[in-house]
Amino acid sequence: MNFYPDEAARRALFPVCREKIFLAHAAVTALPKCVADAVCDYTRRASENHQEFGDVLVDIKNARQVCADFIGAQPDEIALLGPTSLGLSLFANGIPWREGDEVLCYAGDYPANVYPWIDLRRRGVVVRYLEPEQPGAITPELVAAALTPRTRLVALASAHFFTGYRIDVEAIGALLHERGVLFSLDAIQTLGAFPLSVEHVDFLSADAHKWLLGPLAIGIVYVKKRHFDLVRPTLLGAWNVVSPNFIAQDEVRFVPTAQRYEPGVLNATGIYGMKAALELIASHGIAAVGQRLLELKAHLIAQIEPLGFSILGPREGSAASSITTFRHTTASSTQLFAALEKARIVASLRHDREGRDYLRFSPHLYNTEAEIDTAVSVLRAMLAG
Repeated sequence: MNFYPDEAARRALFPVCREKIFLAHAAVTALPKCVADAVCDYTRRASENHQEFGDVLVDIKNARQVCADFIGAQPDEIALLGPTSLGLSLFANGIPWREGDEVLCYAGDYPANVYPWIDLRRRGVVVRYLEPEQPGAITPELVAAALTPRTRLVALASAHFFTGYRIDVEAIGALLHERGVLFSLDAIQTLGAFPLSVEHVDFLSADAHKWLLGPLAIGIVYVKKRHFDLVRPTLLGAWNVVSPNFIAQDEVRFVPTAQRYEPGVLNATGIYGMKAALELIASHGIAAVGQRLLELKAHLIAQIEPLGFSILGPREGSAASSITTFRHTTASSTQLFAALEKARIVASLRHDREGRDYLRFSPHLYNTEAEIDTAVSVLRAMLAG
């Protein structure tokens, strides 16, 4: 399955392909042309008008709908905020915790999904860590076994940033809801790459700058409507507190939608870009995108494993993602990374807690087998040299 068989068209739609091979979508994406065009078009028009000119607020409303459709939510459950850590911090700080409440999270997650939760210790919350047998391998069984009568919330990532292990969001969410436990999801490593539904998710945050192919510092923050009163906004301003005619009142009364988590003017530039990115991904069908990403992963693994690379995380199946992290038994990943950079191949260099260096490839829907072949040829040449 190749979404862009015409190479000239692919390079026109994804300009980064003209000069580089970009395999780092689990880090910070390069923008597709349609996203850059949406950002530039808004910026140009904003230089000719004030920045909330014409239909800007209508366009922002439409963007909420696009975001909601993408995750199976309602538009009034969507706040347009980024980065991911902002949404996660709003959840952690907005809940009225009780002394002795427990939060379950994973110490090996990306720091943005650890620090907001462990900071709750100062409020009397007991933070307990899940301990999977393999990095990132958070299973429903592991979560179920760790629950206690005091567990109030479980905070997980939809996929592990290092190993690429993709959790079963639906199964974990369902078992938590059966037991009356809240479920917070950092979805940045799968949203835009694989299907995701918030049916059994209470809170979700994901910036657009990875798999959503969007700009920095804009994303989707989701709060299930029934939790609006539970999660009190901790950032207040004229946009989310009822202020008729922009006049401050003698009480704090929040607007009745997820706009209550947006304290002031929005990142309109980012919203235009994110909307264009979501529409691009949706045009292919998110299930088809996920299938394509696993095809690329299989193609990569089939070539690097015989070269002596060890691979972290699942290779295939429902727990696999487009993140493939690997290191050679003898060669330095840091030196291999430098060789890739010299060849204008963009990947990621990451380290485990023991300080071992790894290469991480994370191709997206527009990448090709030929690009992966080229990247592997650089690695092969380095190993032979």
